[in-house]
Formats: sequence, C-alpha cells, structure tokens
Amino acid sequence: MQTPENVVLHVADVHKHFGGLHALSDIDLQVEEGKTHAIIGPNGAGKSTLLNVIIGRLPPSSGAVVFDGTVLTGKKPHEINQLGVARVFQTPEIFSDLSVLQNVMTPAFARRDGAFKINMFGLVDNENDIRAEAEAILDDVGLVERRESHAGALSRGDKRRLELAMCLIQKPRLLLLDEPTAGMSRHDTNTTIELLKKIKSRGMTKVIIEHDMHVVFSLADKISVLAGGKIIAEGLPNEVRGNPKVQEAYLGGAH
Repeated sequence: MQTPENVVLHVADVHKHFGGLHALSDIDLQVEEGKTHAIIGPNGAGKSTLLNVIIGRLPPSSGAVVFDGTVLTGKKPHEINQLGVARVFQTPEIFSDLSVLQNVMTPAFARRDGAFKINMFGLVDNENDIRAEAEAILDDVGLVERRESHAGALSRGDKRRLELAMCLIQKPRLLLLDEPTAGMSRHDTNTTIELLKKIKSRGMTKVIIEHDMHVVFSLADKISVLAGGKIIAEGLPNEVRGNPKVQEAYLGGAH
C-alpha cells in the first residue's frame, strides 16, 4: 500500500459491516498534511462510523488506516492518541467536577506513554509551565476568564470549546472534529470558525464532520461526500458545491 508523501492520513479500501448492513464500502480517503478535510453527508451516511474506525473504536471489516506511515488498524484508541491523533466528540467529553483550568491541564500532565512525571517532592514536574500553557490555550478559545469555574456549569458551546482546548494542549498532529459547532448559536459558530482558522494557520491537520455548510465552506480545503456508506464525490469546495450528485444527496436538501 503506497501513501503519497504529503498525505498524513490514508484510509485505504476500508469496509465496515454490521451483519448484513454495509455501513462503509470501498472508502479510500487521503488527508494532506496541514489541510482541513471536511466529510459531509446526510444522516446515516457513515460519517461517525468512519471516524470511529480511524480512532480505533471500531475495527474495519477489511482495509487499513495509516497515519504518518504507521498502520493504526488493530491499535487501541489510547495508543492512537499517543501517536498524535486527537478527537473532539459530538457530545463533549469533559471532567464536569473539575475546574475549566484543571480540565485543560489534566491531559498535559501525562507523558506520551501515559505515565506521570513525579519529582522527589511528590509534585508533577513542570506544573507551572503546564498551567501557563493551559491558560494561554484557554485565552485562545475564549474561556480564560472562566478558568476557575466548574466545567459542568458551562454552556454547551463553551463545553465544546473546552474539549477543543483539552485536545490542543496535547499538540496533536491530526485533529478530528465531529460536528464541532452542533448546538451553537450563530455567534458562537462564527467564533469557532475563527478559532479553527487560527489553528489551521499553525499547520495542524484537521478532519471535520459537519452539517452546517457555512462552517464547511468557510474552513475546508477539500471535501469528501458520503452517502450510503460510500464516497460519492470528492474535491475542492467549489467543485463539490456544483456537483449534481451532491446537490441531490445532501446539499439540495439542506436549503
């Protein structure tokens, strides 16, 4: 299996069956380094199934997922995370009983192998540095003024930004975002778009699943369209926007 040099994620001929249901068929997806690749499609198209295969929550029935030259197929989710892949979920996964700042600091305490670095005084090494970095990231996502608040008290939109901050402090090479603006107001959505543009300027590769076409066309360098578990179209945003198959399967029904 040959992966082009500039491709950081290659989903190669992946199929996923649940009994007689073919959730994914013949999926070949190549995500270029530093780009934002959007995956769109109607409900039930297989988008979340595809993300779950990429991060190791579901094994493919056949095919392989390759990240930066390493085959991810067969690896556990935490092993894939340690390789530099992070995911923002549809429903924010945060520590509700901890403060906003503690939520962001927690992923940074662990090393890549999952161990904690404890010094001779029983303290976590570099805690002040981690705190400063966490506060800087919270400033980026607009939550630094709420750093001492309980995370469980945040609005849905703020919880999503908090989860994004928890991913960013891990410094992933690939960030997967599953409907990052779901449930947000238009103002919060536009704020999130600007934040994701800022992340893009730092060279981070992103895969985004999103129903809001304003978000997709504001951010995506390339778009893949899923319908019935298959990629029916792929290309630059303007190419996808004008594709009759896409308009019939998805975009036409969104207006």
